Amino acid sequence: MHGSIMQTYAAECAEELPGAHLEHPFGPDWEVFTVRGKIFVLMTEVPGRPVVILKADPGDAQALREHNRHITPGYHMNKRHWITLEGGSGIDKELVRELVTDSYLLVVSRLPKVEQPVDPATFGAGSR
Repeated sequence: MHGSIMQTYAAECAEELPGAHLEHPFGPDWEVFTVRGKIFVLMTEVPGRPVVILKADPGDAQALREHNRHITPGYHMNKRHWITLEGGSGIDKELVRELVTDSYLLVVSRLPKVEQPVDPATFGAGSR
């Protein structure tokens, strides 16, 4: 999947998630999706190519980086908890949707229960 197409698709996936909002807190070069004020997707072309930066479980993040050269540590983020996707082989719609949703659920699971727009334990369970 080409980088700009990957970004467009990641944005479409993020917009579908309950409580998600698009913001530009770091200026026009960064698109940031938040849930209850917490970041779960960042998109930019600042590193010279289109990238999508997502939160990931540290164990999952390491495995993803080891198995796909188009997944690297989070650009300007905590390298254990964030990953960077760039376009290329092995990056397809299914993976992008899964990683955007996982990032969202990681953030939602850390919100106080009353602020959670979905139950992170059961959200999307029927479609997986």
